[in-house]
Amino acid sequence: MAESVAEKLQQPGVVGVIATDTVYGLAARASDEKAVQKLYQLKDRDHKPGTVIAAHLEQLEALGLKHRYLTAVEQFWPGAVSVIIPIADPRLRYLHQGTMSLAVRIPNDAQLVSVLEQTGPLLTSSANLPGQPPANTLEEAKAYFDDKVDFYEDGGDLSGRAPSTIIRVIDDAIEVVRQGSVKIDT
Repeated sequence: MAESVAEKLQQPGVVGVIATDTVYGLAARASDEKAVQKLYQLKDRDHKPGTVIAAHLEQLEALGLKHRYLTAVEQFWPGAVSVIIPIADPRLRYLHQGTMSLAVRIPNDAQLVSVLEQTGPLLTSSANLPGQPPANTLEEAKAYFDDKVDFYEDGGDLSGRAPSTIIRVIDDAIEVVRQGSVKIDT
């Protein structure tokens, strides 16, 4: 799986549906502005950025994220905790949609990390339409997106998997934005 998914995602402008470490997600290379725009159009998202996943911190830094923000939260990784960090680089506006912040995660899934090592960071968003539940199967994802995505990669039935927990660090406190698969007490 890893090699074929990575090959597909490395093509310009490609958005696919893959099993992430949490739920099925739309995925596009974070460095491919055209693919990112396509993903956001599929999700009908404006000013609500997705999550960038990477194999390791160095990939996030190479994308343009600040080392100091990443090292301050690296204790949450690898795992299903997405951390919202500030983004000051104007070249990344296409990723953060003007919010000046972005959720990032280092997954704890060997197969997904293998893909990420080949593709670099991916922008992801749950495979569903606004207000609808995330797809648990490829069939559910296809019902949402039909032929609007470039490919689907079957990862089995993901029923029972929760999305990632999303947190933000403010000063020395942790704000839980969305409680997900990893329980975090504030």
